[in-house]
Amino acid sequence: MVTVSASATPITVGVLALQGGVREHLDLLGGMTGPDGRDVRAVPVRRVADLVGPDGARVDALVLPGGESSVIDRLARMVGLADPLRAQIDAGMPVLGTCAGLILLAREVANPAPGQRTLGVLDVTVDRNAFGPQIASAEAEVDTLWGPVRAAFIRAPRIVRVGAGAREAGRHQGQAVAVAQGDAIGIAFHPELTGDTTVHRALLDLV
Repeated sequence: MVTVSASATPITVGVLALQGGVREHLDLLGGMTGPDGRDVRAVPVRRVADLVGPDGARVDALVLPGGESSVIDRLARMVGLADPLRAQIDAGMPVLGTCAGLILLAREVANPAPGQRTLGVLDVTVDRNAFGPQIASAEAEVDTLWGPVRAAFIRAPRIVRVGAGAREAGRHQGQAVAVAQGDAIGIAFHPELTGDTTVHRALLDLV
């Protein structure tokens, strides 16, 4: 059993809070503890100062939530967050991208919206909205590298190419829906909507 001092510094996880399902990630993470027994503090990241300051990074890990990937991309560039996000991830900050967050992390989008860019972190190609429109949303159990996950699929992308630098980490209906590469995790589904903490625990294990 790990014993942690009550005064131990919590693990701070930043959730990119420009658009999309931010609150669900904040609530899920806020009820968790790290693998070393430390509390987890989840904070929204809306501007560069929330992510990094003169003294270095302000968070220990990042979550890029679901939403509209092209809108989140555009807003991140508008507020000057895109390059600092990429820099922190490139420097080794653990990151989890869910649904739209997976698209943001991908190196390539097979069917991008006009002008859409990505952070180019994961050596994968993704196909947006591959599992159909919102009316086709469904819950399913997905076997992943980290264990079974109860997940919601909502206008979910699929991974159509996994490069040599990445590792497929889960499949659904014969399609790749999870990938891991270094300290980055990308998933096409929403465990935060079902309350499943499996993948978020995998993120905390990387801190």
